[in-house]
Amino acid sequence: MTGVSAAEWGLPTRCAPWNVSELLAHVRVVIAWLPGMLAAPAPSCAEVSAVEYYRPDDRFAPGTNAARIALAQDHAAEQLSGAALADDFNATWQQVDRLCQAEPEGRVVRTRHGDPMLLSEFLLTRVVEVAVHGLDLADALGREPWLTSDAADLVQGLLLGPDGAAALEKLGWGQLRFLRTATGREPITREEASDISRLGIRWLTLG
Repeated sequence: MTGVSAAEWGLPTRCAPWNVSELLAHVRVVIAWLPGMLAAPAPSCAEVSAVEYYRPDDRFAPGTNAARIALAQDHAAEQLSGAALADDFNATWQQVDRLCQAEPEGRVVRTRHGDPMLLSEFLLTRVVEVAVHGLDLADALGREPWLTSDAADLVQGLLLGPDGAAALEKLGWGQLRFLRTATGREPITREEASDISRLGIRWLTLG
């Protein structure tokens, strides 16, 4: 994102009404929840998995979505330029990485929605956010997807379980196409949707 031109920061994305700068600001916001979560008292036990985090409740209601949109737009507007926004995102993820590396295995956190989760499970939801919105940003900018194989494997595992690779091979789909389709980023036919459902996919509710 550090190589994005001034004009490109204003390009529209599929995540309307966000443009490129606002979508990157959103990705920064979803990472930036972690310092406060780690500073808060740890719940006694985890009750929600990464899959359950994406359940269809009020976290994806119109009012919550509107607040999510406004928060990203406000953060983007606070930055003097797209380059400053990219630098801010870089500093944010590095801070979060240092904090998470210092936590013990089995650390439990409470999300802003009130979910007690293993830190590792919540971080998996952050990989989902970075991965799928990375596809959105690359598409908006007309670039080749920069999704890493590690991130793709984690999101695929979340959606299909440990046998996902074998299931995809039977379907004859590439990993990138599957991830685009399973997260609503590529249209499919009714027959293709039926094929995906037979894989035992864990459908996620995405705002």
